[in-house]
Amino acid sequence: MLLVIDVGNTQTVLGLFDGARLVRRFRIQTNVRRTADETGVLMLSMFDRAGIDASVTGAIVSCVVPDTLRTLAETCREYFGVDPAVVGPGMRTGMPILADNPREVGADRIVNAVAAYARVNDACIVVDFGTATTFDCVSSKGQYLGGVIAPGYQISAEALFSRTSKLPRVEVARPPRVIGRNTVHSMQSGLFYGYVSLVDGMVARIRAELGSKARVLATGGLATVLADASTTIEEVVEDLTLEGLRILYAADQ
Repeated sequence: MLLVIDVGNTQTVLGLFDGARLVRRFRIQTNVRRTADETGVLMLSMFDRAGIDASVTGAIVSCVVPDTLRTLAETCREYFGVDPAVVGPGMRTGMPILADNPREVGADRIVNAVAAYARVNDACIVVDFGTATTFDCVSSKGQYLGGVIAPGYQISAEALFSRTSKLPRVEVARPPRVIGRNTVHSMQSGLFYGYVSLVDGMVARIRAELGSKARVLATGGLATVLADASTTIEEVVEDLTLEGLRILYAADQ
């Protein structure tokens, strides 16, 4: 099996592929203090509990938290007997990166772009609802053009709570109406519809700049929550990043 690891700022997502089939995904907290042994035992216990005989024959890592990379590489070597491929400069992605400095572009963003283009084979925009909300743009020729980075939904919600005296923490939920009739619904409306408007507004501006009606794919933890209210998100692909890692691993061999 192929072990794919997507390290985000808040969570790390693991996937096990049997060929092109995703067997199972797992989520753990991203923790720079976790040792290689702790990480290995945690992975093996999750695989065992899921009833999966994880005979790993290869691994690939996409990481936006550099302090975890060495630990994960050691885990892969010591517990699975493989030296992981790492998404970054020097890896063959098959996608020209037209950013001013390609080395600045987050590994997860390139992975998403590769997976999205493989899926639609046309100009596309990937909206990733993670710790930050990112928009990544790919041309009809399969070139990574750049994108947009905005504060994530949870960051904004936490800032609203922590920087005001009387406003409470609220759950991520679609309120019954846009005009809230109490404090909680008013906050939920600002967050939920504010982010939907952010997505639809940014997509409209990106499409105008591209001069084409690029396809819009969404991924990340809140994609399914927000997509129904969006007028521009055409498809939610929950495992887009994992699929991109699988594609890149195959291309790099």
